[in-house]
This record gives sequence, C-alpha cells and structure tokens, in this order.
Amino acid sequence: MRLVIIGPPGAGKGTQAKLISHHFDIPHISTGDMLRENIAAGNEIGTLAKRYTEQGLLVPDDIVNCMVEERLSHPDATKGFLLDGYPRTVDQADALKLILAKKGNNLNAVINLEISREKLISRIAGRRICENCGASFNIITNPPRVSCICDNCGGRLIQRHDDNVDIAATRVDVYMKETKPLIDYYKSLSLLYVIDADRSIEQVFEDICNKLECDIE
Repeated sequence: MRLVIIGPPGAGKGTQAKLISHHFDIPHISTGDMLRENIAAGNEIGTLAKRYTEQGLLVPDDIVNCMVEERLSHPDATKGFLLDGYPRTVDQADALKLILAKKGNNLNAVINLEISREKLISRIAGRRICENCGASFNIITNPPRVSCICDNCGGRLIQRHDDNVDIAATRVDVYMKETKPLIDYYKSLSLLYVIDADRSIEQVFEDICNKLECDIE
C-alpha cells in the first residue's frame, strides 16, 4: 500500500492515519515530523530547512522533496507507506510521482477526508489539549470522561489560541483554496478516494479499509 491522506484541519486526519498505518502495517510518514527530526539531527537537509522555519517561512519544495525521497528509501517503506502532509501542491505531487517512478512504483490511492465547512469549524473550536501530557480531546467527537480533565494523566485541558472560531474559519478557507488543485489533480488520475468524515472514527475507518481492500486488492 502506497498511500497519501489529505483532509482539512478538524477532519480527523491524524487519527485515521494512525489507524491505517497500524492496520496495513505501513509507516505513517508525516512531513512535519520529518522536518523536526532532520532539524534535530543537524544533517544537511535539517540545516537547510531550519534557515526557513526560524524565519517563519515555508520550506521550499526542493528541500521537502529531497527529505521525502530520503525517507522513502528507508527499509520500512519498501512494503508501502502512508504520507501525511505531503504533497501539498501539484508541483509536489509531480515530484512524488517521479520519486516513485525511479523505483518502478506508483501511488495506490489518495484518501480525501471530506466534511462540511460548518462542521469543520465546530470540530476545531471543540479541540482541547492537555497542558501536562499533550493528549488531544474534542468536546464534540472525542470528549474526556470528566469535563476539562485529561483521561490519561488528570491534567487540565485547554484550548489552543488558533482553535478559536474565527481563526478556525480562516484555516479551513485557506485549506480549501490551496488544496483544490491537488484534489483535482488526483481525481484526474483516478486515484482519489473520497471519504465522508462526518461520522464516527470507527465508521470512517471501516469505509477507508473497505474501499482500499476492495478496489486495490
């Protein structure tokens, strides 16, 4: 399974990515995690990326593409992978296609989690983070057992500044605008699997598995 998962903030992408990775026994490869790891390692890619992140700038495509290509060369990715956070643009999608073609491979599917703008904003505004252990909850879709208290460590749950309604609306609108070309790109290649994310975690995951196992295998 060589997969990409895309979805707006609040759609449950991180949760589904972990479930898919475990179910199909493939690594969940997050570009955000890779950036942090390379920067911490102080290697060539990390040093280049750090120059941009320290200035609050986006890391250029050529650096991100190199980082992804290097990660996909690791032994655990030979049997498949789930890319999360990459590609973000059509140019990056073209680069990924070339990276895989070098190995005689291609993508099997791009999972697109869809949910209405109103529901997304509501979900994002409902997020709560434990200030002690960092565990994530949602008062709408995944509430803690005791209000405002972390199930894991008993720490206090707080709302991040960028999870308020106004900022959430902006984040969703920016995502929709920037991602549409990428969605159209993969749709034209018949790789796009549209998933209704306005359901329970279990129902969404079951739908993803059914579509992948039926259509790919």
